[in-house]
Amino acid sequence: MSKAAMKLYYCETLNPRKACAAARFLKADVEFVRVDLASGEQRTAKFLALNPNGKVPVLQDDAGTLWEANAIMCRLSDSVASDFWPHDHRQIDVLRWLSWDASHFTRHGATLWFETLIKPLFGGEPDVAVIEDAKTSFRLHGRVLDDHLAKNSVAVGKTLTVADFALAAALPFATAAGIPVAEFRHIQTWYGRLEELDAWRNPFPA
Repeated sequence: MSKAAMKLYYCETLNPRKACAAARFLKADVEFVRVDLASGEQRTAKFLALNPNGKVPVLQDDAGTLWEANAIMCRLSDSVASDFWPHDHRQIDVLRWLSWDASHFTRHGATLWFETLIKPLFGGEPDVAVIEDAKTSFRLHGRVLDDHLAKNSVAVGKTLTVADFALAAALPFATAAGIPVAEFRHIQTWYGRLEELDAWRNPFPA
C-alpha cells in the first residue's frame, strides 16, 4: 500500500469535522491523525510548528501545511480534481457563502454548541444571556439561508460544494445544543440530504 500523500490532523470538534467529512466525501488519499486536545497536544512545539494557532484541522502535504478548515476543504477538492471547490463562475458565490457563514450562521450555531455542550465539560456554566443572544442571531440569519434554500437545492449551483459543508458545520449538534434549526423548513430539507451521505454522518476514522 502506498503511503498517503497527505496527513489531516483532526479532533472531534466542528471545524475538523467538516474537513474530515470533505476528505471522505472526496475519497482523498489522506492519513487521519488525531490530536488529543484534552492532553494539550495542540500546544506542543511539534504541533505549533504545523499551526502556530494551536488548532485543528491542519493538512500536511508536499506543498507544506495548511490550516483553516474551509481552505483545507478547497485543497482536498483540488487534489482530486473535483468541482466541490469550483473554478468557474460559481467560485465567487461560494466565497460569499463561506464569508457569510463564518460571520453569521455557523458563528452563532457554534456559540450554542460551545455554551451548551463544551463549556460544561470543563466545569463551566452556560451563559444564559449569551445563549439567548446566539439564538436570536441564528434565527435572524437562518431566515436568510432558509429563503435562499426555498429556491435552491444546494448553496451554490446544482451540486454540493464546500459552501454546503461549511454551512452545515454546527447542525449535527442542533438538537443537543438547542440550535433552533427546526424552525426552518427549507434548511431542514437541505440538511436532510446531507445526512444521507455516509461521509457526512460518519466523518471520523473508526
